[in-house]
Amino acid sequence: MKDTLSTALPVIEARALNLTFQTGDGPVHALKDVNLSIRKGEFVSFIGPSGCGKTTFLRCIAALEHPTSGTLTVNGLTPDQARQRRAYGYVFQAAGLYPWRTIAGNVKLPLEIMGFSKAEQDERVRKVLELVELQGFGGKFPWQLSGGMQQRASIARALSFDADILLMDEPFGALDEIVRDRLNEELLKLWNRTGKTIGFVTHSIPEAVYLSTKIVVMSPRPGRITDIIDSPLPRERPLDIRDSREFIEIAHRVRDGLRAGHIDD
Repeated sequence: MKDTLSTALPVIEARALNLTFQTGDGPVHALKDVNLSIRKGEFVSFIGPSGCGKTTFLRCIAALEHPTSGTLTVNGLTPDQARQRRAYGYVFQAAGLYPWRTIAGNVKLPLEIMGFSKAEQDERVRKVLELVELQGFGGKFPWQLSGGMQQRASIARALSFDADILLMDEPFGALDEIVRDRLNEELLKLWNRTGKTIGFVTHSIPEAVYLSTKIVVMSPRPGRITDIIDSPLPRERPLDIRDSREFIEIAHRVRDGLRAGHIDD
């Protein structure tokens, strides 16, 4: 896996990226001198304290925010161009499902907007609901599903138009630990099956280490990268790998990077 990833071209590349918000109380420096390459098929987690800019960086990739200076490319295009070409799916912290639409209706919404035929919509919905193990729940409404199932439906919606990149902004943060563990396992299986490039924001060190091929550790505002860790863990990862020496060593390095960011600040 590592050899394949190391020779792949960058899918997302940031160089000397800065973002400053102008507010009534003065400028807020959200990102400072961010340099990062993400290659095809990588699972990259962003971890850092609240307000460190990890979600802001994800939003820059999605063209929901625009950098003040520096460069950022997605598939060799500007983020705005990549958005127009439907290069990515985005999963927010909350599932964001419309309560008056069934689960299938929520999943097919982007397909309706893009003008897919009804037959193609139905086939794609069937496939992605099966992919996230929600087959048989398409006719249910969001309020009839658990929080974890709603998040899976949100992931299915982001996958429905088969973008190569999946951006996920702390999608499991509000779930209890047992449900979160299960969804972490399912997300790894989904990543293995689809080969998508994933950018994943989290506050959880174990989650970042368990899921990722690369962990990006960020400092308090202004958000800077304090460490980039290429994981040596195998692609197949049972939950009990969290008890292994390699896993614990990576977790310690992430924690050290978070501490270093506070000290530097």
